[in-house]
Amino acid sequence: MTEEICKVIATDAALELIALLQSKHGPVMFHQSGGCCDGSSPMCYPAGEFMIGDSDVLLGEIGGASFYMSKAQYEYWKYTQLIIDVVPGRGGMFSLENPEGRRFLTRSRVFTEEETRLLNLL
Repeated sequence: MTEEICKVIATDAALELIALLQSKHGPVMFHQSGGCCDGSSPMCYPAGEFMIGDSDVLLGEIGGASFYMSKAQYEYWKYTQLIIDVVPGRGGMFSLENPEGRRFLTRSRVFTEEETRLLNLL
């Protein structure tokens, strides 16, 4: 049996922060910022407060939270697995972790040839 290949995963530290935010704010969701005001950080919002549309791609879930990215940005990132981590600092201006003294950070790794084939990205 082949293990599921996830397009987005989270470190234990990120899962811990997601759980904290969910305990304070209820269900949350993520959208990978495209680099405008808040750089290229993953932004965390209360579920339903960020308008998702036809120009967004659902990459998966981390800690029970949906994770989206714009289609245009996805075209650049589709061959990589996003790894959501946490580092000290302030989050994006509108992101829920802003007052927590930690911020989400996107790391990545390129999918192997086999993973790329299994994800039908060729």
